[in-house]
Amino acid sequence: MKQPIRIGTRDSELAMWQAKTVSRALEKIGYQTELIPVKSQGDIVLDKPLYEFGITGIFTKTLDLAMLNGTIDIAVHSMKDVPTALPEGIIEGAVLKRAEPLDLLLHKGTDFMDDPQSRAVIATGSLRRRAQWLHQFPNHELVSLRGNLNTRLEKLKQSNWNGAIFAAAGLERINLTPRSYIGLDWMVPAPAQGAMLVVVKESDPYCQQAVQHLNHPESATCVAIERAFLRELEGGCTAPIGALARIDGRQIQFHGALFSVDGQQKLEVKKTFPLQEAEGAGVRFAQEILEAGGRQLMQEIKAAIKK
Repeated sequence: MKQPIRIGTRDSELAMWQAKTVSRALEKIGYQTELIPVKSQGDIVLDKPLYEFGITGIFTKTLDLAMLNGTIDIAVHSMKDVPTALPEGIIEGAVLKRAEPLDLLLHKGTDFMDDPQSRAVIATGSLRRRAQWLHQFPNHELVSLRGNLNTRLEKLKQSNWNGAIFAAAGLERINLTPRSYIGLDWMVPAPAQGAMLVVVKESDPYCQQAVQHLNHPESATCVAIERAFLRELEGGCTAPIGALARIDGRQIQFHGALFSVDGQQKLEVKKTFPLQEAEGAGVRFAQEILEAGGRQLMQEIKAAIKK
């Protein structure tokens, strides 16, 4: 009898939901599992925006170490939090079927959105969301919002902010979507937003085979394009980069964008192309952005974040 597959996860309600989803799926096909919750630095330090840490993978590094030292066998992540370059010895095992990838504005009334002179206050811990909101509403004030979903919702409730931006998928997964929200279909989501990733050790064929049963090919294809776009632009989770690929029949629709930190500059690419051309598409589209001024803009972004 094989030992249970030890599933590493952050200990927030959303992360535990994701890990339990993987656990149930594995047990349904005959594997035994055990959940091992751990706390990351990104969960502990909540008094500054994520981009001020100056590192990528702040939510995943602790689980990477736990896997490499043998404490856990696999780890479950919100894929948008995972760096495009995985640590040596760790590989992608499965991408689960993607949930809704878009962002939502949770609000206390929307009159401020109809007034171009409004000085509304909007909360987010994401540089990508901040830049895109300022591109759309340059007069608004953006404030930092960190913590797990429940903490952020409570902060919004207790504040005098007009609204805060959340990922639709996280709210839906743990039934926290409120009545007062607006879908931000004009905001390009983070690459792989709404997708869950299971990572495994490269030296563990048993777990690789187990989690491969959970892989959703269409979702895996879309997020691979988005993450290739992100990687080619040299952005981690700290850069204002958005990307979304959707499969429509035998076609893929792609929208990728790079913003300046203050939201004033926007470089974007929109493409529809055959599914069989998915390989290398993300890199090609990123190169278009780079050649259109993206290299200089990326340098400016890195300089702005270091200040």
